Amino acid sequence: MNKQELIDAIAADTDATKTAVGRFLDSFIENVQGSVAKGDQVTLTGFGTFKRADVAARTGRNPTTGQTMSLPATVKPRFVPGAIFKAKVKG
Repeated sequence: MNKQELIDAIAADTDATKTAVGRFLDSFIENVQGSVAKGDQVTLTGFGTFKRADVAARTGRNPTTGQTMSLPATVKPRFVPGAIFKAKVKG
């Protein structure tokens, strides 16, 4: 499912216009990204948690040459699915 298909599905479920749902979804994405970028975590009970994760510096290996290389510390976004989401996916 892509973004437009998600907008269509939400609009059909809620009887809202596709334009309104699109604005809502854009705002949701922007707010989650902004909060996680600041270091906050966004928790949607039953769905999951979006958070910022620090990754320590480490030694890696170049897959083509086999040469070791140093990988710097970085920050990555993480999503941890909630219990209800995990159960639904599991079946």
